[in-house]
Amino acid sequence: MVPRWWAIEISDKPGLKEAEPAFKFIGNVHGDEPVGREVLMQLAYWLCDNYLKDPLATLIVENTHLHILPSMNPDGFALRRRGNANNVDLNRDFPDQFFPNNDDIKQRQPETRAIMNWIKQEHFTASASLHGGALVANYPWDGSRDTRKQYYGCPDDKAFRYMASMYSQSHYNMSLSKEFEGGITNGALWYPIYGGMQDWNYIHGGCFELTLEISDVKWPKASELLVIWKQNKMSMLNLVASLVKTGVHGRIFAADTGRPIPGSLMVKGIDSKINASGTFGDYHRIIAPGQSYEVVASMEGFKPKRTRVMLGREAMNLDFILDP
Repeated sequence: MVPRWWAIEISDKPGLKEAEPAFKFIGNVHGDEPVGREVLMQLAYWLCDNYLKDPLATLIVENTHLHILPSMNPDGFALRRRGNANNVDLNRDFPDQFFPNNDDIKQRQPETRAIMNWIKQEHFTASASLHGGALVANYPWDGSRDTRKQYYGCPDDKAFRYMASMYSQSHYNMSLSKEFEGGITNGALWYPIYGGMQDWNYIHGGCFELTLEISDVKWPKASELLVIWKQNKMSMLNLVASLVKTGVHGRIFAADTGRPIPGSLMVKGIDSKINASGTFGDYHRIIAPGQSYEVVASMEGFKPKRTRVMLGREAMNLDFILDP
């Protein structure tokens, strides 16, 4: 049986489909790392309390669909242990690109299956999971083909480094880390893992996910939680807002009907693609600013179209009309 959790959606039109980017935060993947669930509740309270009062809160609510799952592993939390009720580490339970250790869906944990189904239902642009035990922003890949501890970047390595650096530099002291240069790390360079949620999101959902270690202490005192929230507040807000403030955004249309189509978007030189939504044909492509890119839109049965853009520090809107 796939479990049902309560997740929070924050938007000016929650529950409705819009041509806007969607972001998700997931906390408490590991039951003994509860700080994420507490910080995410504070984020939800702050956004609701400050909508139409604070410009950043208003921008996020009106221009994104933010989904918050405070606890992915409530059973592990109740048991005060890393694994779920079956004592399985959920961040090792996803299908892996290098090793078929989790390919049998019958053996996959119910929490894992629920997250995978969520990704299929929602068109997420980016996401982050919150952990405890270190202070660093981690990005793909989380493992390497030969299992060695080494830098093993994914095709969108520059974009992920940009996202991770944004979080770290907006943080109270993450970027000052003596262990991790700039407060960020490639997962495989730190310690390789297999079956992680981060890489699966990127490969199978086109969703750019970071793994955020937001507290050196896994189970901090209750009196310290508000301090940790304040230290991470601007990092979390800026990360979500970046979906609107940066990158290339637009819609893909069919020339013969004028209707939106769920085409795909690629950037020349980057071996990955994202899909536009089936409802509005909208896409939201995260790429590192400050350079020129050749962007290609395509769909089966249509002629691809390409154009070159110079992406500055602000977001760019770029629609495509494809001929049959």
